[in-house]
Amino acid sequence: MTKPIKGLLVVVLAGAIGLTACSSSKKGGSSGSTSGSPQVGVILPDTQSSARWEANDRPLLKAAFDAAGIKADIQNALGDKTKMATIADGMIQEGVKVLIITNLDSPSGAAIEAKAAQAGVKTIDYDRLTLGGSADYYVSFNNVKVGELQGQGLVNCIGDKSGAKIIEVNGSPTDNNATLFAQGYNSVLDPKYAAGWKKAGDQSVPNWDNAQAGTIFEQMLSAAGGKIDGVLVANDGMAQSVITVLKKNGLKVPVTGQDATVQGLQSILAGDQCMTVYKAIKKEADGASALAIALIKGQTAQTNGTTKDTQANRDVPSVLLDPEAITKDNVKDVVNDNFVKASDICTAALASACAAAGIG
Repeated sequence: MTKPIKGLLVVVLAGAIGLTACSSSKKGGSSGSTSGSPQVGVILPDTQSSARWEANDRPLLKAAFDAAGIKADIQNALGDKTKMATIADGMIQEGVKVLIITNLDSPSGAAIEAKAAQAGVKTIDYDRLTLGGSADYYVSFNNVKVGELQGQGLVNCIGDKSGAKIIEVNGSPTDNNATLFAQGYNSVLDPKYAAGWKKAGDQSVPNWDNAQAGTIFEQMLSAAGGKIDGVLVANDGMAQSVITVLKKNGLKVPVTGQDATVQGLQSILAGDQCMTVYKAIKKEADGASALAIALIKGQTAQTNGTTKDTQANRDVPSVLLDPEAITKDNVKDVVNDNFVKASDICTAALASACAAAGIG
């Protein structure tokens, strides 16, 4: 859980961060534009759990470091913990001063951070906190708040129906964020269950795997007699699998999501998904890059709170950002923020829905 915000985050980068910097390197490869050895290493987790890592995080981080004249080595572990450890070893040997990681699970992430600490390398947990780790900083969104928005979104979409039957499709059990999301949405749903709603199913999906999410949901749906009133799904990718199963069974009920992906936004416009949660990834990338740049330049790193590592029993200095609930009424906010393009979501089949939503 996060502690109360202590102050406003001030992220100051030297010069403007231009998104017109050199294009990112191919998946799994490295990137950097300045000469000499890399000063910062970034290890992204995979390409399967979300499109964001390669489509958004990589180019945004690279642009920030390029603008500051910092050479960065940015690689993707492609869902392989051994590969991530090998990449980290290589970056430490390269002499990076700061290592930014999005762990695949806490034990493997903690092992990487221990090696980095022994080598005098500062570490930043990016998006996911490494429980039992030794990261110097943590940058993410308020993940309990993300879950609260999902829970409230589902409640809003279902309305005052009594005895509503809900299935919960949770994120990966090895991802601390999934635990925080569940803490948030259950804080909203538990009072509804106590008042008469029913939890018809509740399972986690290993590694956020979309295909497994569909299989797991279909099993829970069958166990519920094929009759439910809503599905709390932890992200957009899994939500699309859930929607596919619902359609196969001739059902249409409110479904939640997260990440404001193109597919998720299209499902909202089509009426198949009731909401998602938008996390402005540029702010997250800017927060992490600003910390790394400050550390490399010997400046004071700015944070706005702390996050409790319950395994290590320590408070990790943090940059915590606010998420936003997205429904059909404000899909245009995501487009106006240049997170997605109108042309990407507004297909011919969704032209009228886009027009009604003020997207053009």
